Amino acid sequence: MTNAETLAFEIGVEEIPAFDLKNATAQLEKMVPEALDALGIPHGQVRIYSTPRRLIALVEQVATETEALEETFRGPSAKIAFDEQGNPTKAAIGFARGKGLTVDDLERRDENGTEYVFVTRRTPARSVAELLPNTLTGLIEKLAWPRSCRWACNRELFVRPVRWIVALLGTTVVPVEFAGVKADKYTWGHRVLAPGKHFVESADDLLDVVKAAFVVKSQEEREQVIRQGVAQVEEQTGYTAELPAKTLTEVINLSEYPTVMVGTFDELFLKVPEEIIVDAMLMHQRYFPLYDADHKLTNKFIIVSNGDPACQPAIVDGNERVVAARLYDAKFFYDEDLKKPLEAYVDQLDQVVFQEKLGTTLAKTRRVVKLAEHLAADAGLSGQDSVDVSRAALLAKADLVTNAVIEFTSVQGIMGSYYAQAAGETEQVAQAIADHYRPRFAGDDLPRSVVGRVVATADKLDTICGLFAVDQAPTGSSDPFALRRSAIGIVNMLEAGLGVSLDAAVDASLDTLEADGVDFDRAAVRQQVVEFFVTRTKVMLKDKGVEPDTIEAVMTTGITEPAVIIARATALEAARSHQPETFDDLATAFARANNLRDPELGSDADQSLMQPAEQALLAAIQASDQQVGAALAQDDFAAALDSLAALRAPIDDFFASTLIMDEDQAVREMRLKLLNAFVAVFANVADFGKMAKGK
Repeated sequence: MTNAETLAFEIGVEEIPAFDLKNATAQLEKMVPEALDALGIPHGQVRIYSTPRRLIALVEQVATETEALEETFRGPSAKIAFDEQGNPTKAAIGFARGKGLTVDDLERRDENGTEYVFVTRRTPARSVAELLPNTLTGLIEKLAWPRSCRWACNRELFVRPVRWIVALLGTTVVPVEFAGVKADKYTWGHRVLAPGKHFVESADDLLDVVKAAFVVKSQEEREQVIRQGVAQVEEQTGYTAELPAKTLTEVINLSEYPTVMVGTFDELFLKVPEEIIVDAMLMHQRYFPLYDADHKLTNKFIIVSNGDPACQPAIVDGNERVVAARLYDAKFFYDEDLKKPLEAYVDQLDQVVFQEKLGTTLAKTRRVVKLAEHLAADAGLSGQDSVDVSRAALLAKADLVTNAVIEFTSVQGIMGSYYAQAAGETEQVAQAIADHYRPRFAGDDLPRSVVGRVVATADKLDTICGLFAVDQAPTGSSDPFALRRSAIGIVNMLEAGLGVSLDAAVDASLDTLEADGVDFDRAAVRQQVVEFFVTRTKVMLKDKGVEPDTIEAVMTTGITEPAVIIARATALEAARSHQPETFDDLATAFARANNLRDPELGSDADQSLMQPAEQALLAAIQASDQQVGAALAQDDFAAALDSLAALRAPIDDFFASTLIMDEDQAVREMRLKLLNAFVAVFANVADFGKMAKGK
């Protein structure tokens, strides 16, 4: 491309929050090329870079002028565009206006024997230098932030105060201005290692100047630097670092020149549950813990510093002091909490509001105990398992009012488990307390024991039913209480073989809400909750690759138990995949029978009128009906499908040799009743008519 220059655009700000920075980087990757393309500015590759204090867009081969365009558009026919007197109609006026022209610019042309109106729009070449100021300013204004601020006396909004702007087309400054800051040829370096202004001669020099000013320009490069530093520490110490994605993203976007260092804390603190130590380091200070070969927590941790590497001893010492202070607090809270048994904290839950209309967390705990006991009975638990369910349900939320959890909220449940063990509760109770929030997200582990799964299900179901009862169900994309996630967790546990009826559990949960005096329309809420779980189940099946028509074929039977829906849809999809011809033909045969049948006639066909093909079909129907019933009673859906598949040959023979709509009314009705009986066998399995077209 001739007469092309590099465009460099840098927005310099005070430190941007880590996740906001990641989102803004993704936005600019789309916004910059779209903005240039919208103005017809020819350009080459667009690259976006970001650090906590800057957003950079670098565009190669930006033309100095846009291309002149001549575009021709066909409008309505002349008969529509002009009236009998030759005056332009609203159609003609609107067509011209839509192209930015007037009716005087319209011309008539014949096309395939019909006269239409056409308009030609000519756009002259324009100077890109004249277009860029508004374009670049618009990029700043259009960036979306979760929260924005004003500063000084400015009216403009941005995530953090804008302190400098670099806007260069080649060596020429593009006159961009935002919030009183005018673009020039100066960027700013690292706050500590290269503070102040740094001159940028041309757009091609910007990245080199930034690098020389001790700024690692991109998230990817900073991540590489951090991972290399961590790898060196692991090699030197023999330990292994844990780098959770969320914390790593924060650390990457908290530093412009990251340096990996190692800190140490007193081994005394290793007597505190490691979850508190890890929480203090990861969640509060953004340090990475180090583990030994047995994956036991060590007293060393990784610091990612944005300071001067030459000052490493001072930086490490400062961070160690911070960690020590946090861990002293953690140990104090833990020791204080252990002075009372976990059960002693239960009554204090009456001071914690769960939801305004649903009462306190103590009220919720009492409901969960009742619901968990119902589920345990439904699951056939007895003896110690049954006792442990009641005990774990009672104690599950007790740690919410302990000192450690109030200070380190992410360890709720986990601390309850430690306190339960210290108080002499059974191992199964302690484990269920730790697990009752699981699964917390997609792919998370399920509770390890059936006791834990019962308590987790009871807790989640009480929340779902309660919030539906007080009209706080999810709407659209809004789900502030994460009810969809809770429902998916319950369905996952049911699918894994929890062995309870969700429909019955919903009824039991609504019973506890009514007993607590919650006012709601029971029938309506029950229907909403059941449909909510059915919808989640269908979404989960689609995510697993089950075809929509397979799901609908199963759903038409009216079942609402998620575990049954999943088992049947999965089995039907597998059978359909492994025996495609059989099941596609069977679906077609079912659809044909379903379309011809007359339900009002019933299915008691007169056998005295039957010919061999009809007798063979009746025998096959009766055998299949018994086999299907027995298979469904054993939850063996695959066997039920095999029985249905055996109907293919007799139904094919029947259609091939028999005229259904016989002139003799008695014969016709007998054959229609046979079809009714044929379709009835499928009633509790699937509606194969939904699958008649195959995949």
